[in-house]
Formats: sequence, structure tokens, C-alpha cells
Amino acid sequence: MLDLKFVKENRDAVAENIRNRNMDVDLDKVIELYNRRSLLIRETEELRKKRNENAKKMKGKLSSEERQTLIEEGKSLKSAIAEAEAQLEGVEKDLFAEAGKIPNMAHPDAPAGKEEKDNLEIKRFLEPTVFSFQPKDHVQLGQELDLIDFETATRVTGPKFYYLKNEAVYLELALIRYALDTLRSRGFTPITTPDIAKEEILEGIGFNPRGEESNIYNLEGTGTCLIGTAEITLGGYHAGQIISRQDLPLKMAGLSHCFRREAGAAGQYSKGLYRVHQFTKIEMFVYCLPEESEKVHNELLAIEEELFSSLEIPYRVVDTCTGDLGAPAYRKYDLEAWMPGRDENGAWGEITSTSNCTDYQSRRLGIRIKEAGKSTYLHMVNGTAIAVSRAIIAIMENFQQEDGSITIPEKLVPYTGFDMIRRKK
Repeated sequence: MLDLKFVKENRDAVAENIRNRNMDVDLDKVIELYNRRSLLIRETEELRKKRNENAKKMKGKLSSEERQTLIEEGKSLKSAIAEAEAQLEGVEKDLFAEAGKIPNMAHPDAPAGKEEKDNLEIKRFLEPTVFSFQPKDHVQLGQELDLIDFETATRVTGPKFYYLKNEAVYLELALIRYALDTLRSRGFTPITTPDIAKEEILEGIGFNPRGEESNIYNLEGTGTCLIGTAEITLGGYHAGQIISRQDLPLKMAGLSHCFRREAGAAGQYSKGLYRVHQFTKIEMFVYCLPEESEKVHNELLAIEEELFSSLEIPYRVVDTCTGDLGAPAYRKYDLEAWMPGRDENGAWGEITSTSNCTDYQSRRLGIRIKEAGKSTYLHMVNGTAIAVSRAIIAIMENFQQEDGSITIPEKLVPYTGFDMIRRKK
């Protein structure tokens, strides 16, 4: 959530940012409710002041007539305060509901655009893999090498779920351990998080837990949801708390399952493991000082690049356009790996993203730092270390051999215990 005073004082800039993000918010209603709230706060405080003055007078030496007058006045004030507080509560509820729709301000250098095609490529590692044979996609490779079973998962659970089998299980575990070891060496605390969070935590992070546009699975009647990313549970870890400046930056590496309803989208680019309802991910999350968040953001991007360059997977870095940022992000970078089986001639596919959310999430979750008797909202930065299912796609498709086998990236061999996946006899 943006600072509401900032919204009021910078209405035109906020409105332009909303347009650039291709979103629709009734900004005038927000400002009207903000003004109404300010007025009700002043009126309520004035009534409370009168009630306190009335209480002081009651302690003095009074005639019975004067006392009765003050009693009646006290009753009237009590009723007026209750009514004002009820109005204030209603206005605040409406205000925060509307203000919560306002996205974070975008970085001035974020490319302007409405959708993914408007993202700006800023860097590339290696060129797309070239084969001397017709490469297969990971779905075909997974079937031929007995690594992935979509058919049984559909029968048992539903579409867009899967079983990993044989060497693919070890590959998943290897990717997890490799990422966690790398992050621990960079000062991150490894954490396995719950796969469930309260709706208010999701809302605080900037996810919509309900409605047709939501990607979230609700657990009916519980006020909780399955998480779509450990960003939710790591961001909620310190909700409502004041963190000491000396403890910053707080760096967490969260391992969790992720659940997303959107996975049912049809099309070539959603096939196989690329867009599924459940997957495993290691998420980086950092609480930091406001003046350090841009530096931290670049550090998370560098870690993502280190992980995938060390695996020798071709990728490019894109600066995400304003319309594709999502509400919480001030700036976001994506890594897109080359996936030879993604299209007829191969295509780039997102494998990680990292976002600087500034104080947008900390305001909603009430997470602050305090120094010199003054509290301020800290900044929160997140990034994907490894989204296992998409990393598996990139490895299988880029490291496939003409005989149908798959070589394992050198960095993962100590974790898998084998350097090649071959057909079963």
C-alpha cells in the first residue's frame, strides 16, 4: 500500500502510474475517503477530549444539580463517540479496500508497456542451444526416459499435476540442495515454510485470495489459503513487528510447495511442467533498509544469474515493463531460459524473477524499523532462486543427446550421484 498522504499530494503521478500498469482504480474515491477519515479522526479526538474534561469536572465539588448535568453530558458524549467510532471504522474499511487496489509506484527506468512482449532484454548468457538433430521437448523426453508421468497424475488428481520418477526425483532434490547451499554461503537462513497462510497475510503481500481473478486455492471455511510462493510466508514472518536496524538485512531462503490455479491455461507455452498447479520452489526474501533495497535487488539478480550460468543454461535477463510488474513491485527482473522444446524452433521461458517491492508490502503488513524514537517502514525484496519444475525443463531440453539420453550439469553431479540419464532397459 502506498502512503495515503503521498497519494493525495501526488494524485496526477499516481494516476499516471496506474495507467502505465494497465490497471483501474478509483483514485478520487480513495482521496475522498481519506479526507473523510481525517475529518472523522479529528471529530472523534475532539469528542474524547470533551469526555476527559467532563470526567475531570466530575471529580470536583459539585451540587447535585451540577453533577446530574455532567452525568447527562457524559452519557451524550459516550453515545456520540460510539457513533463517530462506528463511522470511522466503516470509512477506514472502505478506504483500505480501495487504497489496497493502488499499485506500487514503478521505478522511473522500468520500460513502459502493457504486457510481456514489451519487456526489455538487457543481458544474455550464452546463445540458444544448437543441435545436430531434431530436439525433443521435455514431455517426450520424460515419457521415453520414464521420468515424468502426467497421465496417471491427471487420473489421480486432475490436469496439470504430475509425478516425477526415477532420476527426475534426484534431479529435483539436487536442484534444491544446490540452491540452498549457494544461498547459505551468501548469508541466507534456510527455512522450510508452511504451505498454508492466512488470507490477511496474502492480502498484505499483495495477492488477491478471492474472486475470479485470483490464482489462489482457498481452504473453505478456514480463512486460509494454499500459498503460491514462499514470498507469502516469508513476508508474513515478521508481520506486525518492529525490527531492529542492527538486524538488517534479514536474508531468508524459503523452501516450499507452491499452488496456483492459473495453471489450467491452454496452449503450447503452458504444456508439460511449464505451468502446473503444484511445484517446488526456493525463494529468496530480504528485509532491508530503504536506502539499501536497490542494491539488494541487484544482488538477488546476481545470485539468480550465478545459479543458472553455473548450470550452463542459456538465459537472458529482461527488465519487466510497467504493465507486467504486478501491483507490489517497484521494479522486476526476469531470467528467461532457452527452452528448445517450447516452440517449433525453441523459445525463451521465464525461470526466475526478482522484485523490489520497496515499502509497499511492509505498510500493509505493519513491519517497521525504529531508531531515534521514530518508526519507519522497511523495504522488502524477493527473488526466485530455483523454481524446480522449470529448471528441470531447461536441463532436460538443453542437455539432451542424439541417442535420447540427458547429461547432468557438472555442478549437480555431486548432488545427483550420476552424470547421465539413459533409457531404461
